[in-house]
Amino acid sequence: MLVRNQLAELVAVAVSAAQAAGDLPAFDVPPIEIGRPKDPKHGDFSSTVAMQSAKPARMAPLAIAQAVVKHLPQADVVQTADVLPPGFINFRLSPRWLAHFVESIESEGMRYGNVDLGRGRTCQVEFISANPTGPLHMGSARNAVLGDAVARVLEAAGWTVQREYYLNDAGTQMRTFAETLYRRYKQAFGEDAPLDPTHYQGEYMIDLARQVQAAEGDRFLKLSPEEAIDALGRLGLEIVMQWIRHSVDLLGIRFDCWFSEKSLYDDGLFDKIMTTLRGQGQTATRDGAEWLLTSNFGADRDEVLIRSNGQPGYYASDVAYHYDKFVLRGFDRVIDVWSVDHQNQARRMPFLMKALGLDPARLDILIYDLVRLYRDGKEVKLSKRSGDIITIDEVVEEVGKDAVRFLLLSRANQSVIDFDLNLAVQQNEENPVFYIQYAHARMASILRTATERGFAAGSWAGGNLDLLGHPSELTLLGKLAELPEVIEKAALQLAPHSLVFYLQDLAATFHAFYRDCRVISSDPADAELSRARLRLVAATKNVFARVLTLLGVSAPESM
Repeated sequence: MLVRNQLAELVAVAVSAAQAAGDLPAFDVPPIEIGRPKDPKHGDFSSTVAMQSAKPARMAPLAIAQAVVKHLPQADVVQTADVLPPGFINFRLSPRWLAHFVESIESEGMRYGNVDLGRGRTCQVEFISANPTGPLHMGSARNAVLGDAVARVLEAAGWTVQREYYLNDAGTQMRTFAETLYRRYKQAFGEDAPLDPTHYQGEYMIDLARQVQAAEGDRFLKLSPEEAIDALGRLGLEIVMQWIRHSVDLLGIRFDCWFSEKSLYDDGLFDKIMTTLRGQGQTATRDGAEWLLTSNFGADRDEVLIRSNGQPGYYASDVAYHYDKFVLRGFDRVIDVWSVDHQNQARRMPFLMKALGLDPARLDILIYDLVRLYRDGKEVKLSKRSGDIITIDEVVEEVGKDAVRFLLLSRANQSVIDFDLNLAVQQNEENPVFYIQYAHARMASILRTATERGFAAGSWAGGNLDLLGHPSELTLLGKLAELPEVIEKAALQLAPHSLVFYLQDLAATFHAFYRDCRVISSDPADAELSRARLRLVAATKNVFARVLTLLGVSAPESM
């Protein structure tokens, strides 16, 4: 149980006891919230139940707080409970309880910090989903690591998670892609086939055409243009998907499902949904197009489902795809990770959900902002290699997976990220990922050194935790005890960057402990204290590895 929930239960018992004793009148107790005091000097946790109860109890908050503390039951977790005007109840955690919290970390291992918000319910996280018309660029990298980290956090919070890549393999962009490849393919054989401004201009299309030429020869030149475009479109899609899968692998991401947009139409699902919506009176025909009447559900406009030329409209796939997610596959919750340029579309999704008879609260649209790359203090917009887009593969090759993931998760998703390529490779404390990984490696080094100095490997497992009482030890223990709260917050807010902030605080707290407390002593009289402190180091190392894993970043044993 979260520490704050334990304290809330104690307060609830105390209020009931105070009412039974006549120290408080009968009244409906508001929800008891436990938070952190603004000033840490006031304690570890604080409750405002007295101020919240003043009106229904018709008593001064200070008197209510004093009555609650008077009847507070004894508990191992609490050292002191103090009342401060105008009615705060401030709790300080027991040092002995904190010290023995290490046992929870040891027993739970890499499950430590898990909370059960999801209770096994199903959640699909759909992310990246970039059009398969070229390699993934660094903007998609932020989508990738954000979606994957959210999925990892939700699993730690008790959800059964499925990761999905939505393959936009239908529509005009795929036709344009196929036409571009056909012209580049012809150019590879010296034929005159200029591109129009609407075609994909990237250098990667030349590389793709040459790859097809090397593998397939000139056989597509022998087909009619329409046949060649169709065949090259399918083949080009397969190759680009190989590129995308490779980039995903470089980032340490796995998908449970790669879902084809084209299948929504080929399998007849869109037609089935249209028949249902028409039967329910949810569509209307105007100007030769068929519209979904989202204005009936509070939207400021209706949405085109079928254009006047008979082709599906912009929102047609969204309707069919989310029907498939919620109705056919039955996910309890869905999270779509979209870039900031889709925010208008995101605002309209709740009305599409309502039109389908679905609860909009079951769908979260997680919007993220841009990534700007810098080298030598200047923004980098073009690839050194191709003069075109900067791909995920290039950046991972230059700075490594860990730096990419950590730095892209270091800010809230609504913030623009300035990604400094020089900083990402620095081997010093200015580099955030180096600073964090070095802290973990330092802990591993301490444990190795202990073994070299006569402490048998793991012998500190029986160290006497009651010896841990130094202020820096208690501060570190308190920080370790926070992890379940941090995971809960990250899951509720879909904010994995809070894990980065936690690690940075934990690293600073550990370094202060190591500065103030000698871990390995050569004095036989201090052997038991050394074992207790080594046990604390091992627990801290476990927590570091746990959080780094949630971020998808490695935890090195040496650096």
